[in-house]
Amino acid sequence: MVKLQILSRYVVIALSALMIATFLNPTRSLAVNPNEVLSDAALEQRARNLSSKLRCLVCQNQSIDDSDASLAKDLRILLRKRLVAGDSDEQVIDYIVSRYGEFVLLQPRFGMHTLVLWSLPVVLILTGFLVLLFKLKNRSRTDARTLSDEENARITELLGKGD
Repeated sequence: MVKLQILSRYVVIALSALMIATFLNPTRSLAVNPNEVLSDAALEQRARNLSSKLRCLVCQNQSIDDSDASLAKDLRILLRKRLVAGDSDEQVIDYIVSRYGEFVLLQPRFGMHTLVLWSLPVVLILTGFLVLLFKLKNRSRTDARTLSDEENARITELLGKGD
């Protein structure tokens, strides 16, 4: 009987943990309307992949696939029109970037104009490491001063009084 109670307690805990994990699991809500979906499944998958790489210019931290903004909807429709017209993925991205700028990309491209953006974290980490290294190096140095004759005499006097 005791074993059954312990077993049932573990089952309740496991089910509770499963329910909590299910409710706390973030699900991706797509803002794509049914009338935007392409009939060709391969083109629709390409459209979803591309739209997940493009930033909503209104929301700024969401892809156009996740945003409900009207500009995001317009971008989704434009993207799908370009795909239906036969453009490659790169051509679609280049077209949208030419119209809206490099900011529309959620992950900026590497180029001379973004060199600072991509290299700054490495430079900051290296600078921090060098500062830490120099601080530790300077900390390990001891200031080896010699005592004057007066200081030696005073120490000897103090040590002599302790006896």
